[in-house]
Amino acid sequence: MADPGPAPARLLDLTRLVSRVDRGPWTGIDRVEAAWLARLLGDETEPFGLVRRSGGFFLFDRAGMAALRARLTGAVPWGAPDWRARLRLRARPAMRAVEGDLRRLALARAAKPGLARMLGRHLPAGTCWFNLGHSNLDDGVFAAVRAAGGRSIVMVHDMIPLDWPDFQRPGTVERFADKMQAVAVGADLVICPSEAAAADVRRHFAPVRRVPEIAVAPLGVAPAMPDRRALPEAVDPARPYFVVVGTIEPRKNHALLLDIWDDFAEYLAPGDVPALHIAGARGWANEDVFARLDNAPVMRRHVFEHNGLGDGAVSALVSGARALLMPSHAEGFGLPPAEALALGTPAIVGDLPVYREVLGNNPVYLNTHDMYSWANEILEFARGRNRGPTAASGGVPELPTWQAHFDLVFKAL
Repeated sequence: MADPGPAPARLLDLTRLVSRVDRGPWTGIDRVEAAWLARLLGDETEPFGLVRRSGGFFLFDRAGMAALRARLTGAVPWGAPDWRARLRLRARPAMRAVEGDLRRLALARAAKPGLARMLGRHLPAGTCWFNLGHSNLDDGVFAAVRAAGGRSIVMVHDMIPLDWPDFQRPGTVERFADKMQAVAVGADLVICPSEAAAADVRRHFAPVRRVPEIAVAPLGVAPAMPDRRALPEAVDPARPYFVVVGTIEPRKNHALLLDIWDDFAEYLAPGDVPALHIAGARGWANEDVFARLDNAPVMRRHVFEHNGLGDGAVSALVSGARALLMPSHAEGFGLPPAEALALGTPAIVGDLPVYREVLGNNPVYLNTHDMYSWANEILEFARGRNRGPTAASGGVPELPTWQAHFDLVFKAL
């Protein structure tokens, strides 16, 4: 067999991670981008980074990427804003500091019309542009990568905005549709975290008469080490409690859990009501749920909302729970229940195909419209009756790893 030669250089789009500076803990997609950043910096293949800000595109070599990672993870503070950043009076102070460092650390920078020329000057032919966070998915960037002799690899986490438009922010569906149109036309390879997500991509891309090659590569499940010292004061480890993790948005179906806890407060003795801890920021189109969280007396006694918890605190919260609850209407992968299982905590989840695919028989599956079954299962766990392979055996199921994820993607290339 002929030697395939050295692997092509890799250009990682870091625009999303940089845009998230000073906006709270990383989301699931942010963590995917961060995992790729760590992996590419650890490889022998030469990595490059690309960031788009108001001043155009910034290109980074390995040293610049390492410096960015140190700042993104908090190991090194961001520097002082330079004079151009200080002129951006409407920008957040944190982003003015970020933009100063981008200029100091960049190998090169260019406005959008000069992107192809910059990439062609500094990157080897055949470089693969990896876009995992959905920033810069427009025809112009795809064309620039192609003109520079590169290939475009895009991760499409799910097609939920198109399948569940009523759950989205205003304008989100149209922007997402435009991005997916650009991906369908311009991507050389699409990465999906599950077969279920890949099937949705094919269904939506087929009408544009081009479905790029798709590689299914489940995300790595690697929860942070629990940090019990970072738990909020509202968490009483002696009281049975449950946890739900994720942005408080309609798709996550927090309303079902609030209905259940309303019933618990009405029919159970106060000492028999378990606590519910909600770990996640408030999202959109969920005003009724927000009003209940703010005003209902039962919420002040039994339901606790935590926004801005770090990864170690979330892991500690999950590891001490009787079970993680995820009654979502739709998911592209479902990291929270996978990470709960990895921590040895049972998961009670909606009966979604993607959960069946990724998590197998480990969770308890329930119909998200069957409040009675959810309430009964929650009370069973609250009373100490653990169920499922994970809890019964005390072991941890085999779950996807980042190494397997990267192996699948690089093999597809």
